[in-house]
Amino acid sequence: MTVAYLVNQYPKVSHSFIRREILGVESYGIPIARFAIRSCESELVDEGDKLELEKTRIVLDIGIVGLLWGLVRVAITRPIRFLSTLRLTIQVGWGSERGVLRHLAYLAEACVLLRWFSQADITHVHAHFGTNSTTVPMLCHALGGPPYSFTVHGPEEFDKVGAISLAEKIKRAAFVVAVSSFGKSQLYRWCPSEQWSKIHIVHCGVDEKFLRQSPIPVPDCPHLVCIGRLSEQKGHLLLIEAAGLLAAEGLPFKIVLVGDGELRPEIENRITQLGLEDKIEITGWLSNDQVQKQILAARAVVLPSFAEGLPVVIMEALALSRPVISTYVAGIPELVEPGVCGWLVPAGSVTVLTEAMRTALQLPVDKLEQMGKAGAERVAQQHDATKEAAKLAQLFQSVRS
Repeated sequence: MTVAYLVNQYPKVSHSFIRREILGVESYGIPIARFAIRSCESELVDEGDKLELEKTRIVLDIGIVGLLWGLVRVAITRPIRFLSTLRLTIQVGWGSERGVLRHLAYLAEACVLLRWFSQADITHVHAHFGTNSTTVPMLCHALGGPPYSFTVHGPEEFDKVGAISLAEKIKRAAFVVAVSSFGKSQLYRWCPSEQWSKIHIVHCGVDEKFLRQSPIPVPDCPHLVCIGRLSEQKGHLLLIEAAGLLAAEGLPFKIVLVGDGELRPEIENRITQLGLEDKIEITGWLSNDQVQKQILAARAVVLPSFAEGLPVVIMEALALSRPVISTYVAGIPELVEPGVCGWLVPAGSVTVLTEAMRTALQLPVDKLEQMGKAGAERVAQQHDATKEAAKLAQLFQSVRS
């Protein structure tokens, strides 16, 4: 069998976990063909991502003429299937926030992929994210293409269940993957109980580069690091407010924000307003090796998110024996245990976030190392990329049988 992986954008800076998953599944003897709807080549900084890009076929690279020709070809050669799928496209698009016209574009993409999948002898398609990444293989399957499955991460999928027709996608899928128990429970909410058996948990994982590294001592310097896209849901603005309170107390510290995004100008303005330029640094996107160095240079990783699935950066931090400050959101409490390997705070609470950051900055190094060790053990048990890939490989094999 040959499995196609389809993601809206792949490879992508924040999606290194997908790359690890693909390599893990391939290690079990299942060939993987990579496909993406669009490219984000200009953002890539990691050499591993650049190598993956060379293996990935991009749908929109064929241009609008290629998309229209793909649509016409399927309409002519499979008129009954095409009309049936057109009705499904209109049905799904009518209730969506993106509208019918955008979904007709998804149908054109599905027509192109129908031919590509046939040429590559694809027997199954797996998508990541239950948004348009899954809409396209669902339409392709309706046209007569291979069966599909998809991984739901959250929070976006759970914020707009009706708008992305999540229930319809679950119904038509061979199986569905959740990345946490919380995610699985949310999928249970939106499909009939007779479909629950097709929903499985496969954790995102970290590879041996993280899991097998000898522990590096926690530095005896007041550094924290926050890694993630600079967007509203990550809680960066509250982190800046908490930093302002700590600075007012005269507490020495430095916080490094690794990432970029639409909220960067607002974050930079707030840093300036609070006079924190010498205490907070924004690096932009970094390679995986550079991210690892930033984690190891910190006493703890802080991620005060309002909405999440289960962030891979938390797994990476704990695997590197660094405790984590995060929030009681989605799947995070399944990994971060307060007082054992980190701190959890109510999402949106600047006061409690400030207290946790102060504690992490002042706690003795030996206590931080003890917490980091406990976190590394939890990640090794629950988020080994190779072990999780075995679960997915088994699911792919079960579809074939």
